Amino acid sequence: MDKKKLINLIKRQEGPKLDFKIMIDLDLENGRKELAKDICAIANSKGGRGYLIIGIEDKTRNIIGIDKVKFSEEQIQQLVSSRCEPPIPISLEFIVIYGKKLAIINIYDGEQKPYQMRDNGIFYIRRGSTTDYMRKEEIVSCLQENFNLNVELCPLIRSSEKIMDDKLVDSYFKIQGININETNRFELMESASILFLNRDENRYMATIGGALVFSKENNLFLPHNIIKIISRIDNKDIIINGDLLSMINTAQKELKLLLPVKYPLEALYEAIKNAVVFRDYTNYNRGIDIVVDRTSISITSPGTFTKGRKVNAYNFRKRNMWIYEKLIAIDNMHRFDRAGDGFARMQKGFRNMGKVKFLNIVEDNSFKVIFPGVNKFI
Repeated sequence: MDKKKLINLIKRQEGPKLDFKIMIDLDLENGRKELAKDICAIANSKGGRGYLIIGIEDKTRNIIGIDKVKFSEEQIQQLVSSRCEPPIPISLEFIVIYGKKLAIINIYDGEQKPYQMRDNGIFYIRRGSTTDYMRKEEIVSCLQENFNLNVELCPLIRSSEKIMDDKLVDSYFKIQGININETNRFELMESASILFLNRDENRYMATIGGALVFSKENNLFLPHNIIKIISRIDNKDIIINGDLLSMINTAQKELKLLLPVKYPLEALYEAIKNAVVFRDYTNYNRGIDIVVDRTSISITSPGTFTKGRKVNAYNFRKRNMWIYEKLIAIDNMHRFDRAGDGFARMQKGFRNMGKVKFLNIVEDNSFKVIFPGVNKFI
């Protein structure tokens, strides 16, 4: 790290990926435990690489420095490896600024999250500048994002095969070239992970993905699966639920009725499609919000997207690929055939007509697309 970047970090407030300490004491058990816990919390928090800077007063951000260094990178590596599961990738460096020596622990954004403390089994996370326990939905979301858990295939305990729409199910298997009938129906649905067989109770349950794609009644078990259109033009709210494909279709129809004829609707449709397919379905506290105003139209979906390799690109391929595959198959409008350039298509729709903004809101665990409002097209 260069000195300029370090100075800029010190000017910032503590947050999920930044912590200041005057000193650390690895001679005491409490000191070792607290350091491991803080590194674990920063590593589990979203936002890329994290930093723990030693030699800074956390409240005032005054540079105190460290006179005698009693720890090495190897010691901290061993500490983290022995106390965190899996081991967290870190590095240690020392930098002198304004005549004061500081230690910086770089905490890298690893792909094995969530990290857990070995001694008590707790998953920690940063909330602002404080360390806290991870909530259940945060642990599940983290596991899903890092390929350790496929939420789509988890069963809905109180559901049954009766909530499934046979027409949607039959169309999927027909497209796959598979003949489905009353004899093999449940076996095929189980093999495709649309249903889950509870062998202890000898009954079928819908999987989360199966209910989302193939059930019009999934809101009974997944009430957060909604699209809410909030029109500030005519003060009208529209709630949309059902199977995912019909939700997308209904949202498109409602926006077409609501917006001016000249408005580039295809760009909005692209954003809605992405929001429905790639949202975080482990977040049970919110649905997808579409806010229509004269100055802007925003579409907000739960779950942040991870940065891709290109500048201003986002990689959403890690989430809900089972759902994505099913929608590719059953959508006769072929809206899901083109992959990987959805953001470019949104921007292209408003070329020379306004800017499209993409906001990855880490602290709110959401992703927002903001389009120009209706005033320009009236």
